[in-house]
Amino acid sequence: MTFETILTPEQTERFMASGDWRNKTLTDFLDEAAAATPEKTASVDARRSVSYAELKQQVDRCALGLLELGVSPGDVVSIQLPNWIEWLVVHYAAVRIGAITNPLIPVYRDREIGFMMERSQAKVLVIPSSFRGFDFPAMIERLRPKLPSLEHVLVVDAGEELAEGFHSWEEFMATAWEERRDPAELPALRPDPNALSLLIFTSGTTGQPKGVMHTHNTLVAGSVPWPDKLGMDQQSVIHMASTFAHLTGYLYGVSLPLQLGATGIFQDVWNAEAFVELVEKHGIAHTSGATPFLHDLLEAPNLASRDVSSLKRFCCMGAPIPRVMVRQAREELPEMSVFGGWGQTECGLVTMGSPSDPVEKIITSDGRALGGMSIRIVDLDGAVLPEDAEGRLQIQGPFLFQGYLGQLDATRELFEGDWFDTGDLGSIDAEGYLKIAGRTKDVIIRGGENIPVAYVENVLYEHPDIDAVAVVAIPHPRLQEIACAAVTLRAGSPEFSFAAMQAFLQEKGVAKPYWPERLEVVSDFPRTPSGKIQKFQLRERFTASELATQSTKDTP
Repeated sequence: MTFETILTPEQTERFMASGDWRNKTLTDFLDEAAAATPEKTASVDARRSVSYAELKQQVDRCALGLLELGVSPGDVVSIQLPNWIEWLVVHYAAVRIGAITNPLIPVYRDREIGFMMERSQAKVLVIPSSFRGFDFPAMIERLRPKLPSLEHVLVVDAGEELAEGFHSWEEFMATAWEERRDPAELPALRPDPNALSLLIFTSGTTGQPKGVMHTHNTLVAGSVPWPDKLGMDQQSVIHMASTFAHLTGYLYGVSLPLQLGATGIFQDVWNAEAFVELVEKHGIAHTSGATPFLHDLLEAPNLASRDVSSLKRFCCMGAPIPRVMVRQAREELPEMSVFGGWGQTECGLVTMGSPSDPVEKIITSDGRALGGMSIRIVDLDGAVLPEDAEGRLQIQGPFLFQGYLGQLDATRELFEGDWFDTGDLGSIDAEGYLKIAGRTKDVIIRGGENIPVAYVENVLYEHPDIDAVAVVAIPHPRLQEIACAAVTLRAGSPEFSFAAMQAFLQEKGVAKPYWPERLEVVSDFPRTPSGKIQKFQLRERFTASELATQSTKDTP
């Protein structure tokens, strides 16, 4: 498969000359760390830990094994694993031989995985045998007739019995591939850092995920500003609980610790009480995650009884930080700074707050542009607006992706010169702080995770009793937003219940985090003269109802 991008020689020359692109791959950093501090702990997950020397050895063995399976430079390797060390091994091995990694979020099911793998034409897939009670090999067995490019499926914790076409990861890694292939061939396969490294899908406004293409240079650049801005170095201990298959988890879990030669501590399932234990045990200094993670940490029952003094920074992403939460954090964890940031799959984190920012800026803004990145606000005609004026947010710089898979024309339509139109609305104040005002894209952000509205609506439209559907955001005290599905029913249809909606979405293989958490059956929708549903009226109506319900619950 050929992956065409929008990368130009002029862009390459500019970012190389500025130093924003380091012209390095992640395995360059791995080799440096393994040579400098071979015995140092590189990664710790819920199952085991590895030193840098051990990690390099496992990565090289996996790389040789992938070559033996027929993986060539430019081929796609999909990973649907939790935040386990095996995820790192597979990805770094793919980087080593110039293959492209396609991360798949563990909660995705048949519908999402089928679409993404069919689009990526992955040759190899690595999955767990089971995670959180779900049978991953069974799902792939159902999907396999639609995935002709998929040649090998490696199963972690496979056990003794596997269906035909599935292979044990443990046996794969126990095989002495270095006796079949010469390890000396690996350096020659080091990819050009401007080659594609990651094909990561994101939800679009059309209802179908888009394949975002990142090179080694764009990904490495996304983590470069963090050490200087946050005082990190190789002695840092960095935590990550967001899935590695999300760009937050990838950049600041998979990439950042390795680029520093530091130690990464990973959770495969977020649990605040367990996180507190990890902070005390490993001396974690930094974590990044969605705002609900901070809420959970502050409510952890063991917070007061454990030594968490090492925890200095909590970077909240994906949703605003409530004022009361910042105040509570300062009271309960006075040594920890809380700040936020804004970004997208297409660009990583573009703006970020700072531990030294005034509280008002932390609460009301999304920080300032990170080194190398530029932001601006324009009107509908593309004219740059003055400070504090609200308009379309555009960005440019070295973190930007290199196109949507198979949609380069659609990609170019989102650029005005070098400026990428993010689809978000915002304003920039006199000091350069960005404030996101809303989204032009119809996406709900539930606890920092995007819910693709059109996608969920399209699935619900398949139900034989539903005549029309509109999914809108309503407020939630912890997650900031949740999805509410409003539906009208066909004439003569029986009553449609919340349980029936859930059963239908499960039957359709929709990932559970995408399921609406409230259902409203309405007689008709408010519409424009042209017949379009006026979602803002639905949001206002359901928001008022939800707030009234929450108020009633809070009344003693």
